[in-house]
Amino acid sequence: MSQRITITIKDHVADVRFNRPEKMNALDMKMFNAIVETADKLTKDTSVRCVVLSGWGKAFCAGLDLANFVPDSEMLSQPLEERTHGIANKWQAAAWVWRNLPVPVIAAVHGVCFGGGLQIMSGADIKFIEPETRVSIMEMKWGIIPDMAGTQLWRHSVRDDILRELTYTHRIFSGKEAVEYGFATHVSSEPYEDAMKLAVEIASKSPSAIVKAKKVFNEAPYLSVADGLMLESVEQKEIILKKNQMEAVYSGMQKRKGEFDDFR
Repeated sequence: MSQRITITIKDHVADVRFNRPEKMNALDMKMFNAIVETADKLTKDTSVRCVVLSGWGKAFCAGLDLANFVPDSEMLSQPLEERTHGIANKWQAAAWVWRNLPVPVIAAVHGVCFGGGLQIMSGADIKFIEPETRVSIMEMKWGIIPDMAGTQLWRHSVRDDILRELTYTHRIFSGKEAVEYGFATHVSSEPYEDAMKLAVEIASKSPSAIVKAKKVFNEAPYLSVADGLMLESVEQKEIILKKNQMEAVYSGMQKRKGEFDDFR
């Protein structure tokens, strides 16, 4: 298999997997490009209501492929301050696209999750991780800082002093500790299976309500209380008493599966 990412869509759930198992799904230019292209495709596909993000082989993602981290490489030739994807550069976009995707993203993490891999995982809404997964903010080992959106994704979930310690030392910690520290949501012996089960449940809900809920949660931490309350009202107004909202009520009362229209 030569493609860097595989995608299977079934019952409104997109099964997205990094596909470079011989390199522990390490990030090279082709992988960065594939991630951004995949997220763009999923954003446009209104039939997708939830995404599960995982990796083939023995690892979720081992971080940057150091073979690309050499002078005059294509990866280092692009100015880091150049905004190529909205508010982000290409490297930040690889993690930020999952936070920015209209529908929920669930990461299923196993094996190794280092550096850029951890930052990509952090872009997901919910994260299931095997207890013995090896995790690290690895950048300091190579004399650099985490710059793939990690600082913005972690600052609302990981305690500041823990984040600083792990960054300064690049200490490897476990999946169990990742949950304790706030990087991940659930410890799981079967993260992929648990992620898919949850994705199916989420995909069964009103997609308009799910999309609006994610939008509100994404924006709320950066707003004043007044603006946050107004955002709730504005987004609610767009979906209340519409077809999907009424179908959620009727299907619940009639104890049947909801039949919803796709939504973005």
